[in-house]
Parts: sequence; structure tokens; C-alpha cells
Amino acid sequence: MSISPHDRLHDLALSLGADAVGWAPAQVPRAAVDEYARWLEAGRHAGMSYLERQLPVRADPTQRLSGVQSVLVLGVSHAFALPPVPEGGVRVGRVARYAWTPDYHDQLQPVLSQLEAEAARLGVRARGYVDHGPVMERLFASGAFLGWRGKSGMLVSTQLGAFVTLAVLLTDLPHPGDQAAHPDRCGRCLRCVTACPTAAIGPDRAIDARRCVSYLTIEHRGPVPPELRAGMGEWLFGCDVCSEVCPWTLKAGPLAQLLKPDPELAHPDLTRFFGVSEREFERQWAGTAFLRPRRKGMARNALTVLGNMRAPQGWPLLLMGAQDPAWEVREAAAWALGQWGETGKVRPLLDDPHEAVRATAEHALGTTSTRP
Repeated sequence: MSISPHDRLHDLALSLGADAVGWAPAQVPRAAVDEYARWLEAGRHAGMSYLERQLPVRADPTQRLSGVQSVLVLGVSHAFALPPVPEGGVRVGRVARYAWTPDYHDQLQPVLSQLEAEAARLGVRARGYVDHGPVMERLFASGAFLGWRGKSGMLVSTQLGAFVTLAVLLTDLPHPGDQAAHPDRCGRCLRCVTACPTAAIGPDRAIDARRCVSYLTIEHRGPVPPELRAGMGEWLFGCDVCSEVCPWTLKAGPLAQLLKPDPELAHPDLTRFFGVSEREFERQWAGTAFLRPRRKGMARNALTVLGNMRAPQGWPLLLMGAQDPAWEVREAAAWALGQWGETGKVRPLLDDPHEAVRATAEHALGTTSTRP
């Protein structure tokens, strides 16, 4: 008996390393579009203005692939076990698990390319995306029975937990069945909501990016709002709190098979964000998620973490930050020095050429107490 194109593509995706695979209809319900539009209208996308521009395309997958009828959804776990901390350097703070590996976009694109090639061989038109295109992956993942949108707004799977990277293959194959969306398995649990350090999760299973630590450490440009800095805690890049407290994540445990963590990404040396040019930073961190916030964003994040944790080994970086060529970094240094109670090191920043740095220095001198 011949194998259908649906089964061939499904089995190939599994053989290439996907942890879960399923088919979903390519239709985006009107209710989902309206909900997304309301989220945008409320400003909860923060500075990600591109999301507004992309809404028409997200609402209509035919703009990505004409004649699209079904979507092959791949779930790839990034539930890694914590790798050992490398020796040397200032290794303070936490990095979100998905960034422990070289950029997953680059790693999953070859998988999609092989699926596209196999689809073409079968006479199927197909186009793959790894969350860099305007596609509603989580909605399709739910339709493919991979999981459901949890109260954190993240996709949750009974098999994989909440540490799931999604990739999709749009195809012109008819949907193979009448499979319903995955049922909600959150029940009355509110662990993700109550654990969020900045109260960014709303009652409608949507995140307010303006308060989200992941947004603030990755996408946000300029200083982090002062009232949210303490909530950033030890998060240097991204945040896993809502995903790691999920009972389904705890049940799944570490099970990633395709992606492999790199200790230098899970525990980066903070000194590498200071005293280097943007070009050198890009060379050092090529192929990693750290390029997204850029050098000054990572230095800003490092100083925020050091201001919260007051790790003694980070002291030289506070001094370097106060002399950094980027005003955003000097502003973060002024705040961090204030948290340490180092008024003598804050005072020179009262004469900084940038108004925001001077304002933060003034505030630090007005509110800080003597360092113990």
C-alpha cells in the first residue's frame, strides 16, 4: 500500500529530529484575528510595531502560499538539562533555555528545506517558517493537536511541557481529517500567572510585552523602566519563569534531542559585552540569539543583573559600564551603582552628556543607602 504525501512528510519531520508533528487546517478563525487585533490596539505589543504591519498576513496564510490548505507543524523541545558552568570570567545571571543553543532559526531551516524538497518531489507546493515569518504558529500547533495555549500565552504540551520551539510547513495538500484542537489542560492552575516576576500575564492568556522580562531584555531599546528592573532579577537574556513552573514542563523533564546546549551560551562571560566594538561583538556572538539586543543591550542587561544580584565579581564591569560609549549602558551603570550604594562612583555621572544618565544618577544619589 502506497504511503500518502501527508504521512511521508510527517514521518520525514520525525526522522529529522522533531519531537512532535501534526497536521492542522490552514484557516485562521475570525475570532483569533479579532483577539490579536485587540491585543495590538491595547498596546501590549510594546515597541514591536512590525506586528501591526504583519496582521493582515497573519490573518491570511494564502499571502504566504497561494492555495494553502494545510499546515505541518513541528514541535522541537528545548527542555535542556543545565550544562556545567565554564571556568573563568564573570558568569552571573540566567539565559532563557532556547538561547542556550546557536540560533534555532539557523538550525531548523535545513529541516524545513528538506521538507520543502520532499514536498516538491511529491508534487506538493510548500513553504516553511521558523517564527520569523508572519504565521500564527501557536494556533496551528493547537489545531495540529500538539498542545494548547496555556494561561501564560505559551503553547503547552502534555508530552513536551512548555519548552517547545515551533516550525511550520505551509502546503497545498488538503487537510487529512477533521481533528479538533487540543483540549485545555491547565485546569485551575495559576502557577505561571503568579510566578511572573513583573505581572506581565493577563487574565486573557496574553502577555503584556511592556512588562515582560523577555521583551525587556531582548526587543526593548533604551533603558529598562526603573520600576521593572528589580523584577528582571537575574535574567540576562529572556525569561523562562512561566514555562519552568508549569506542571507539564516538570512532568516532561529534560528531553531535547535535536538542539544541543552550549555552556558558553547558557553561562556567558559578562565581560565579553564590555570594552568591545559592535563589530567585534557581532563577530564573537555570530549565529546566536545575543545579536538581537546588540552589544549595548546585553551590556545594559548585565548591569541590571549585577545591580539586582550585587555579585562581587561583577564590580569591575560596573566601573566599565560607567565609562561605556553607549549612553544606555552608562544609564544602567548609574542605576546599578546606586543599588550597590556606591555614591562616590555615581557622582561623576551627574555631569554625563546624556540627560537620561544624569537623571538616573540624581535619583540614585537621592535614594541609595550606604553600602554594607
